[in-house]
Amino acid sequence: MQKIILTAAAFFFCLITLAQGGNKDELIKQRLQLKKEIEQTEQALNETKRTTKENIVHLNHINRIIDLQGNVIDNITGQLKYIEDDIYHSQREVNKESHDLDTLKQEYAKSMVYAYKNRNNYDFLNFIFSASSFNDAIKRITYLKSYRNYREKQGDNILRIQALLGQRINELSGNKDKKNVILKEKNHELTELEKQQEEKVKIVAKLKGREKELTSEVIKKRKQDAKIKNLITAMINREIALATKKKAEDDRIEREKAAKLNKPTTDNSKPDVVARPKVKERKQPEVASILVNTEADRELNADFERNQHSLPWPVDGFILVHYGHNAIPGTNVVWDNPGVTIGTQIGATVKAVFDGEVTLVNFMEDKQLVFIKHGKYFTVYSNLSSASVQRGQTVKTGQIIGKAAANDDGQGQVDLILMKETNNVNPENWLRRK
Repeated sequence: MQKIILTAAAFFFCLITLAQGGNKDELIKQRLQLKKEIEQTEQALNETKRTTKENIVHLNHINRIIDLQGNVIDNITGQLKYIEDDIYHSQREVNKESHDLDTLKQEYAKSMVYAYKNRNNYDFLNFIFSASSFNDAIKRITYLKSYRNYREKQGDNILRIQALLGQRINELSGNKDKKNVILKEKNHELTELEKQQEEKVKIVAKLKGREKELTSEVIKKRKQDAKIKNLITAMINREIALATKKKAEDDRIEREKAAKLNKPTTDNSKPDVVARPKVKERKQPEVASILVNTEADRELNADFERNQHSLPWPVDGFILVHYGHNAIPGTNVVWDNPGVTIGTQIGATVKAVFDGEVTLVNFMEDKQLVFIKHGKYFTVYSNLSSASVQRGQTVKTGQIIGKAAANDDGQGQVDLILMKETNNVNPENWLRRK
């Protein structure tokens, strides 16, 4: 029973060790990914510094870097915890094996003393021949052989425990070295975080100096957003009106069919014909939205919802301005972004994030916008230098719909707005994580 318990305990310990190993590997992968994202964001920040004055994009970049740097430090802290757990378990094993080794040495020393005291051949023979019977003599011979084997095993166990103890000590030493290396790395990352926070303070100070200019830019942005909102509202209202009209027409056709089936005969001879049973009007399935009124629409809408968090990005790039409320600390410069603003290369290809139907292609000053319907969801792609699709066209996920234009700072930019009927939705919660 004891053997079974020990085996189960060893098996459980192995499972824990394997799980910890997997978690440690995952932490290393995560840190490499975080460092990669920091590097990419730093490159974007340096590029915007080179080509534009300080603006909200600079602040968003440095905030993103600070957040990522904090995640790196948390990651290192997690790895340190695993190493400290390894050190604790290794130290326990060293203490246990040291105790086992001391016990074995004491027992071996006692057996060697006993063997030395009884080393005389006369004593050996006297022990055998003093047996009361032949069987007792055989048992005594067997005992002496077993005792000799026991002493040999004691020696082997001492050597084995000594080797295992040396291995444990090496592991303990190696884990302590790892801990020192990780601690140095953590201190380095903390220093980097301090530098980034200092950089943020400088950017915020410069932004405060441009408050009037930035306020004018925000007012202009609000006007553009309002125009886009009006276009979106008009487009969605038109789609709702078309869907309502189509549903009314479908209902009328169904009623006419039902009426024809129930129309009485005008023959006075009253033929001996069994009257047709009254056909009940087909009940339309309940739908959550008038925009989802056909089986194809329902399937498309369900597919779109199933792909939340995994939609492809409309263009290769990085986030310049996040969805929702944005503000510059210490100033009155605040605004709400109806979508997500993505920085990219001027002329970069812009692609549909999902299957759908183009419901509108329009101009906003010298830029173009593309609207795509996905059931009761709509995606709007603005700040395009050109559009390669037209209204009524069916598009597939990843299909090119246009090219990215430059923003007022001369940087490539695409704005993505996501609507659920007439309500704004955060696109960042639908795009896959890079």
